[in-house]
Amino acid sequence: MKPPVCVLRTDGTNCDEETFYAFAKAGGDCRMVHVNQLRSGEEKLSSYHILALPGGFSYGDDVHSGKVLAVELTSLLKEQLQEFVEAGKPVLGICNGFQVLVRTGLLPERKIGTINTTLMHNDSGKFECRWVNLLVEDSPCIFTRGMTEKTISIQVAHGEGRFYTDPETLNRIESSRQVVFRYCDAGGKATALYPANPNGSLNAIAGICDETGLVMGLMPHPERFVEKTQHPNWRRGIEGDPHGLAVFQNAVSYAREM
Repeated sequence: MKPPVCVLRTDGTNCDEETFYAFAKAGGDCRMVHVNQLRSGEEKLSSYHILALPGGFSYGDDVHSGKVLAVELTSLLKEQLQEFVEAGKPVLGICNGFQVLVRTGLLPERKIGTINTTLMHNDSGKFECRWVNLLVEDSPCIFTRGMTEKTISIQVAHGEGRFYTDPETLNRIESSRQVVFRYCDAGGKATALYPANPNGSLNAIAGICDETGLVMGLMPHPERFVEKTQHPNWRRGIEGDPHGLAVFQNAVSYAREM
């Protein structure tokens, strides 16, 4: 069975085709769904087993990155979104999608409408587009099964990627093992130093999940490394599967088991 995947898009989304390709390569039955199709009733989230919010600049990142789409989801599609996550279906937010998830409240605590984390402007003061190393942490995240303690190479491309929250929330995220990815150096050690940490994120956090491990958001783009030739050093002996592919394979495998 190929589980149906909703790749949600709107004005300004520009990584939807790459995300579609990644899930299709992993065995998903993908469909591009515009948010207006959900609003009109032409499409329903309940028809899908996986929801993906791709990267880009939804609505031009007006007000704040991901803010307008987050408001749209929480005000006009709240019931559909709530039913989807309560049904135990995986949700993935990449870059702008991560920004949307924290502004809906689905991350870190699955409380729609409650915002207690954010993604701020990079400490460098500029848009960062580079390949970085990520340490995969031990977490309940279903998207990283079999990847724990590995170091992977993935591209970032964002201007507002600095993970920030208050000390109490940060401690809760850490103690609940909700950190999925951290920016790290070549040796696999988490770091706050630029450019290995491209944005200055607290605790080098590059991605988190909710306590169930079914909702995950990350700033780096795993969909940009699902083919070996997508890596800039592919001619220099990159071994094994492309580092981003397992994220999508794990989601599809989980959905098949549901």
